[in-house]
Amino acid sequence: MAILLFAAGVCGLQSLSALPPAAVLAGCAGLSTAAAVAAFHQRRRSPVTASLLLGVAAICSGFLWAAWRAEIRLADELPAAWEGRDVVLRGRVADLPQQLEEGVRFGFRVEAVVPAQAGATPQVPEDIQLSWYHPRPRSTAAAAEVVATGAGQEGEDLEAEAMPSRAGELWQLRVRLKRPHGFVNPNGFDYEAWLLQRGTRATGYVRSSADNRLLAPDGGGFLAWVHGLRGTVRDRFLAALPDGPYAGVLVALVVGDQRAIPNAQWDVFRNTGITHLVAISGMHVSLFALLAGSAVALAWRRLPWLALRLPARKAAAVAALAGGVTYGLLAGLGLPVQRALVMLAVLAVAWMLGREVAPSRVLALALLGVLLADPWAVLAPGFWLSFGAVATILLVASGRLGVKRGGWRAATRLQLGITLTLLPALLALFQSFSVVAPLANAVAIPAISFLVTPLALLAAALPVEALLHLAHWLLAMTMIPVNWLAASPWALWQQAVPPLALIVAGTGATAVLLLPRGAGGKLAALAVLFALLSWRPARPQEGEFWLTVLDLGNGLSVHLQTARHDLLYDAGPPYGPAADAGSRVVLPYLAGLGVQRLDLLLLSHDDMDHIGGAGAVLAGMQVDAAMASETLPLLATTGLPLRRCAAGMNWSWDGVAFEVLHPQAGQAPARRNNDDSCVLRIRGAGGSALLVGDIEARTEAALVGRFGDTLASELIVVAHHGSRSSSTARFVDSVLPEAALFSSGYRNPYGHPHPAVWARWQEAGARNWRTDEQGGLIARMGRNGLAVEAVRESRPRYWHGR
Repeated sequence: MAILLFAAGVCGLQSLSALPPAAVLAGCAGLSTAAAVAAFHQRRRSPVTASLLLGVAAICSGFLWAAWRAEIRLADELPAAWEGRDVVLRGRVADLPQQLEEGVRFGFRVEAVVPAQAGATPQVPEDIQLSWYHPRPRSTAAAAEVVATGAGQEGEDLEAEAMPSRAGELWQLRVRLKRPHGFVNPNGFDYEAWLLQRGTRATGYVRSSADNRLLAPDGGGFLAWVHGLRGTVRDRFLAALPDGPYAGVLVALVVGDQRAIPNAQWDVFRNTGITHLVAISGMHVSLFALLAGSAVALAWRRLPWLALRLPARKAAAVAALAGGVTYGLLAGLGLPVQRALVMLAVLAVAWMLGREVAPSRVLALALLGVLLADPWAVLAPGFWLSFGAVATILLVASGRLGVKRGGWRAATRLQLGITLTLLPALLALFQSFSVVAPLANAVAIPAISFLVTPLALLAAALPVEALLHLAHWLLAMTMIPVNWLAASPWALWQQAVPPLALIVAGTGATAVLLLPRGAGGKLAALAVLFALLSWRPARPQEGEFWLTVLDLGNGLSVHLQTARHDLLYDAGPPYGPAADAGSRVVLPYLAGLGVQRLDLLLLSHDDMDHIGGAGAVLAGMQVDAAMASETLPLLATTGLPLRRCAAGMNWSWDGVAFEVLHPQAGQAPARRNNDDSCVLRIRGAGGSALLVGDIEARTEAALVGRFGDTLASELIVVAHHGSRSSSTARFVDSVLPEAALFSSGYRNPYGHPHPAVWARWQEAGARNWRTDEQGGLIARMGRNGLAVEAVRESRPRYWHGR
């Protein structure tokens, strides 16, 4: 129990918006010490009191441990004054370089900052992440990376020769860095938390310079050698299976590098609930350790002179731990692997000491070990899923839930138990769970765990391509029924993120449902589970609308909700050849709200920062109709009802009126397509809003000439991300909004929003909001007027902006 309370203290710290001041931490330390001392003195007189005091000490200790680690990690930072400035660094490639179509991305451990001829030497974090692009002029892909990262290439070609190819290489590089920054949206992925957990305290890109050179081709110690070995295995697998559709999966199973797995395969794994088999999980590590330990024990018993010196059981424990560590190193020591290794270490030490350790105690000690090593592990979905799955296995396998026999019935109950127990967590973390997971796992677990993975590991150890081809063939055969299950329309249950109280209640209900027959409370548990699965989030009332400007870089995507309808205005930018705002931001955001269909997708014009994510949106959810101001090939091939956006078009949803103000039918095309943007006005019971795309001065003047002061609106999403080419004084004076919302990327190379434009809207009486500093912006137009919420401000975390 003390370890669980220690974990609660860690979770408490990770939920804070700011780290506590020193006085609070000192008070917490004093309380922890006093409670521990009092518990020691009360252990015989009042065991209950002693337990309560020990619990207080455990919570405070977990809180203090996480706070201390956070202070240390956040202190290793890049000063804001050095963002976007050239710095020459010496250091080593810290992990497997990721080959991209546009270059290479790699972790870099800084060993020294090369002093400039004049000026101060900056403080640079020890661990950073760098991208190095192939030389080419500015193009769509390069611009997309700029939009996604906020790091400008400033129109120059970047050095391509002799890019990093393996871990341990010593380089001198001229780079530009920025502090950790990611998109912050409702129910979105927290990239800044992900970087913090991995200790990456700055990101950036390599500049073209004569300073860039390889200083030493290898070195960096044991871990660098391991990463180099992993890279060799990866390259050999991919070269041996150039056309193998599942070559990336085999690489992932052996060395933990999942980047060669196509997105379509990830969709199959998610829809069937077998993602845990593709990632190197605790099950893989435990299986390999079991094989290693069993092999050593079998040989040991046949050599009496060895068995007399060390019992076979203890030798097997050492071998199992050594095998698990070896596989873990080859797999890259990811978080699931670390958790499994902690459990193995606890068991191995217990066996070496000749002691029996209860499985629940092993799990608790593993939890403690993980949190001591990584107090940010509680931010990772895998932490909750893996410990939840192991806890369920222990309960079922122990017979406490009525399972006392082996065989297929026990295995079936175990699989169903895991699926049921993790259901609330999956809804909370991913807004979905696989309905077909028990069937898919029944097929995939034996094949992948006991056939494919051992063969792939054997192929890594022995340069025999036949082993690799056999493993690939077996995997392809396994995936035939799995693909069939994934294609069924009922494979995946999706819904909005339930509230925390309902998630906790649902978790308790699943535990009750696993109790043996005759146990009480099952009807109540079913009622709770039904409430969990039927929960739907609130929507606007009749005549009201909500508008969300998503934080997705220097692009635009706006989601608009009425009581029963959903409209998406633009879909954001591309982030490179394999990623875009549609898949990374828009679809997860809509899934978190429980939106499974769009009544209308409206694309304002054909600039990539507005339509780059549209393909993913169209592929990822049902869209009933589309509208655009231009002929877009992307929409022409969908077969959707397609309308040309033109002034005068109007419709009404749920008491909310929609009117297209621009472009005018028959109007000559603008010199720049920004001026052909579809301008949409939305009017509800509490006021109106304007979505104006990227219109510039010419169109603004035309709108003022046609509508004059009737353009006045409570809210506007400012044109062209706040560019100087838009937001003319006459237009601003005609709109006079309460709130002006800017969609712009962090440190974008265009300088959006321009200070003069920002000031112009402020002087007109608007309160300005911006996505790059405040995250996603949620505007609610109700009968009582307008209310705007910024996600970074309403749901802050202590690492945001750090």
